[in-house]
Amino acid sequence: MATVVVGFVPKQEGEAALRAAIDEVGRLGGRLVVVTALRQDETDSDWIAKTQSELAAARERLDAAGVDYVVHESETDAEIDAADDLTQVARDEDADLVVIGIRRRTATGKLILGSQAQRILLDAPCPVLVVKPE
Repeated sequence: MATVVVGFVPKQEGEAALRAAIDEVGRLGGRLVVVTALRQDETDSDWIAKTQSELAAARERLDAAGVDYVVHESETDAEIDAADDLTQVARDEDADLVVIGIRRRTATGKLILGSQAQRILLDAPCPVLVVKPE
């Protein structure tokens, strides 16, 4: 039974990653671990509400897809960031695959992958599927 870990953020990249992760779990069989993080110092109540709303919608999509899943919600700080949290969950869950979403970049930006995504690619204990929004 495969374990797929997906990084979820309430943005187009997160939606693309979730769709791809659901497809991979369907293809491989197994369980999906959805990892989402809020910074401990986050004070923007609109952002927090949007994150919770998007996470609730993601749970509905997962339920409708009939996927066996668990949601790992964590609070990050300056010591532990989202990339560290995602790779640690992948290790703890003995993941077979990690799925992350990336955003489109300018021509110059394409030379350098986002630092979080790059760290996940380098530090993940298993293959990483990187997807972009349509």
